[in-house]
Amino acid sequence: MERKAERRGLGRGLSALMAEVAVDPETTPENRLRDQRLPVEKLVPNPDQPRRHFDDTALAELAASIREKGVIQPLIVRAKGDQFEIVAGERRWRAAQRAQVHDVPVIIREFSDTEVLEIAIIENIQRADLNPVEEAMGYRALIERFGHTQEKLAEAMGKSRSHIANLMRLLTLPEDVQGLLREGKLSAGHARALITSDDPSMLARKVVLEGLSVRQTETLTKTGTDKKKPVKSKTYEKDADTRALENDLSAALGLKVVIDYDGGGKGQITVEYRSMEQLDMLCKVLGNPVKA
Repeated sequence: MERKAERRGLGRGLSALMAEVAVDPETTPENRLRDQRLPVEKLVPNPDQPRRHFDDTALAELAASIREKGVIQPLIVRAKGDQFEIVAGERRWRAAQRAQVHDVPVIIREFSDTEVLEIAIIENIQRADLNPVEEAMGYRALIERFGHTQEKLAEAMGKSRSHIANLMRLLTLPEDVQGLLREGKLSAGHARALITSDDPSMLARKVVLEGLSVRQTETLTKTGTDKKKPVKSKTYEKDADTRALENDLSAALGLKVVIDYDGGGKGQITVEYRSMEQLDMLCKVLGNPVKA
């Protein structure tokens, strides 16, 4: 019942949530009562934090600043049993531990699981701290776990729906290609060009090794596809609507989807999965169709 209650629109909206997070603790008496310092060991990171990589050099620099001036901006936390879960400020918490600071300033708020995830995503996106894979995984979590739609996310995040759809398509790429994205060796543009490739892993390595541009990668992908696929006796060029539908289905499922048809009304849809986890997810989706 509790999970069902969270399948809603974006509630108060991300802008409202972030305004609450950024509120000056001196503005209201009730806020002052909830502002305090907590030992670093009483804080735990949010397991759904979309940001997975913390740059070691940047953490070291922040730790040096904290040793000199302390933690200036309070962390936003919520009570979680006998501990407090970090809603915003995990990087400061990590740096404070490096600086051997024993307690940090916090602002305690009451947030639902959905709001915590929303805040974590938008906080990082606003600072451009998420790599494309992390951002896509954050969007997918909001859609799969809380029932949000791409349209609602686009509106709340100030992004276009195509931006969110294209990012989520990156999650259909093999893990090694996603790893290159996380490391910054491939751009999102490179990765999008590789999605329709028969062997994205091989082409990704070639792109990185030769330092190819996005345009060169697109050409390489088309050439490689043409060479590998035999020409059928009858071919029908896909129109823009069909390709758009492929993209939408791929983004919705998080898997590569290909639509083929014979030009006479018959055809087939192919859904490609790369792990048993993806197959299990697909079975759940097909077994529990979303109502229009």
